[in-house]
Amino acid sequence: MKLSDRLKAVAGMVTPGLKVADVGCDHGHLAIYLIEKKISPYVYAMDINRGPIDRAIINIMESGYSSDIKTILGDGLTELNPGDAGSIVMAGMGGPLMVDIIKASPAVCEEADELILQPQSDIALVRHYLQDKGYLIISEDMICEDDKFYPMIKAVHGEMDLQREVFFRYGRILIRERNPILLHFLYLQRKSLNYIRDQLLNEEQTERVTLRLSEIERDIAFNQEAINLMEKTNPIEIDRILK
Repeated sequence: MKLSDRLKAVAGMVTPGLKVADVGCDHGHLAIYLIEKKISPYVYAMDINRGPIDRAIINIMESGYSSDIKTILGDGLTELNPGDAGSIVMAGMGGPLMVDIIKASPAVCEEADELILQPQSDIALVRHYLQDKGYLIISEDMICEDDKFYPMIKAVHGEMDLQREVFFRYGRILIRERNPILLHFLYLQRKSLNYIRDQLLNEEQTERVTLRLSEIERDIAFNQEAINLMEKTNPIEIDRILK
């Protein structure tokens, strides 16, 4: 099964041997890949929309893995029982939706061993939620594909204290590891934020513009903080800062 780089990275985070719930399965490509590569013994390919499920059913039948993948039409994880899946995967949806799905099925998530999340937006919100609900982020990655950036998280049950907002925004592990894709993203983001700030400074300073300018200045500060941490050349020093 030919898979996009971002979904290959997601598959690579799944702990081998666990049954997987692929929430928002779209065409079923990830589910097929997980079975084909013997990463998972069984996958629930789930989607809220009939169209993606119908396409997934066709692809799964053609792959010959119909006995290893169960398609489910339903909202989030609501059609699963606690213990059905050890690994819950969500990719290709916004962070707030992911949080809502976890909130709606607490027992299913509590019994799962891990969450593999690739939020398309609001990743800081996701990290805050995971910390508040007793999850520990043990792995992070970031992929750039077709000029779009895809951060991803692997979380298990455990205590976490990220402490600084810059780590919620950009990922403590990605910063610690000096992930080159994140650094590239930060440089592009800095350029974009500075451009927006310059445009706002040239506008009439209404209340709306002033508020937006304040938000951009805050974003610039967090962006620069992350760049400063990643550009430090002394590994001992960056470890001291990150602890």
